[in-house]
Amino acid sequence: MNMKYLFNKIRLVSLLMALTTIAVVASCSKDDKDETNPVITDIGIVANPVNCQMYHRGDTIPFRYVFEDDMELGSYNIEIHDNSDHHSHSTEGNDHDHEGGECTHDHEEEHEHEAGEQHWVYNESFEIPVGQRHYEAHVNIAIPIDIAEGDYHFMIRLTDRAGWQQLKAIAIIIEE
Repeated sequence: MNMKYLFNKIRLVSLLMALTTIAVVASCSKDDKDETNPVITDIGIVANPVNCQMYHRGDTIPFRYVFEDDMELGSYNIEIHDNSDHHSHSTEGNDHDHEGGECTHDHEEEHEHEAGEQHWVYNESFEIPVGQRHYEAHVNIAIPIDIAEGDYHFMIRLTDRAGWQQLKAIAIIIEE
């Protein structure tokens, strides 16, 4: 085998490896990376719950929202917790009447809680089927009968497969 032939063969293999590397780098372009948050929306449905919605102990909260992502959805979490101290998680920036997570019919006085009444805490995570970019979430959440009445926060956390997250916080009221 002569030296010129071997040198040309090495050059050809090197050229093919360089082209392969360029092709791999090009295929990992910015278009293939998920760099956006998923979206929680009510487009095309009647969303539930909405800010300042009232429920009663023993009722069911029919959770209905649409989730979307440009690449792939991952999971969502629903958390409900007490808001008797009127703290805020409000994400309703366009809802000036309810900015700060408080409702117009909030209770002015603290409730006298009966023995055994506790503030409700609900926290549940749900996986979205693989490959989904659009998902209509439906969950029926039973409200316990023995919980304290008052103001609660209903938190929705949506995460896509890349780990980006969107949060929606809603103020709800639970009465007897």
